Amino acid sequence: MILTITLNPSIDRRYIINGFEKGRIYRVNNFQYTPGGKGLNVTKVVESFKEPVMATGFLGGKSGEYIEESLDVVGIKQNFISINEETRSCLAILSDDDSQTEILEKGPLISKEETLKFYDIYSHLIEKAEVICASGSLPEGMPAETYKHLIVMAKKQGKKFILDTSGEALKQGIEAGPFLVKPNKEELENLVGQPVTKEEEITNAAKILLGKGIKIVVVSLGKEGAIAFCGDHSYKIGVPEIKVVNPVGSGDSMIAGFAVSLLRDYNLESLLKMGAACGTANAMEPETGKVNINNVKKIMDNIIINKKKI
Repeated sequence: MILTITLNPSIDRRYIINGFEKGRIYRVNNFQYTPGGKGLNVTKVVESFKEPVMATGFLGGKSGEYIEESLDVVGIKQNFISINEETRSCLAILSDDDSQTEILEKGPLISKEETLKFYDIYSHLIEKAEVICASGSLPEGMPAETYKHLIVMAKKQGKKFILDTSGEALKQGIEAGPFLVKPNKEELENLVGQPVTKEEEITNAAKILLGKGIKIVVVSLGKEGAIAFCGDHSYKIGVPEIKVVNPVGSGDSMIAGFAVSLLRDYNLESLLKMGAACGTANAMEPETGKVNINNVKKIMDNIIINKKKI
């Protein structure tokens, strides 16, 4: 089973507004509401592969009820902690010039009692999980060390932990040595405190993370693909060109591909191809956190990986 953790979920509200400008009024016909938060995007993509998945985290208020009901409709198993405050909403405005404007609410305040309830449930859920994915920001009230603690608990039971977050939560989390992390270049710079513009600089920064006990470091490069690092080798991942419809959730879809690959015990290069293909396939869909399995297979066949010693 794959366990996904979304501590700060949201209702993702997506609006397509051609010629979007600030200071104007728009009446929108093309819009969509979906259960969101990075971890739930991962969950939805894992479910599309028909692999066993369980979602956990915090939900509250009418927004939380909407997310619970939406996950029930598609048959996704869930075990969320009910909280006193309202689950947040996040807005994305997409325009015809390929721009994307995002408005992200900070989310609810999590009490100490709610945090303790989560740790209790988590300690039981990880017993049945083989792969654990923790994604996204921490809600107010949870310390930056939260993911670090969750990783330590999982590793004590021999579980593989994928961490996809940013800022201080990522800095603290990597100290516990998760199995896989996926920073972008900016996040990598913040982690190592030095520029990572050139490939050599990216490699040197990734080596620092590998030295902390992380098995796989994947540095996402947007349209340029990604570079992965494992052991004493790098793997430059080149993806085919596609028509981008909605890039939101592509990083989360990549994480889902990695998780499914680990569950299926794929070799490293197959894992990297699966993750990259899922991320690319997501960008072809109007819905966030969704892939067409046929597209994933076609993209995998056209991914080129260049391996070299570092």
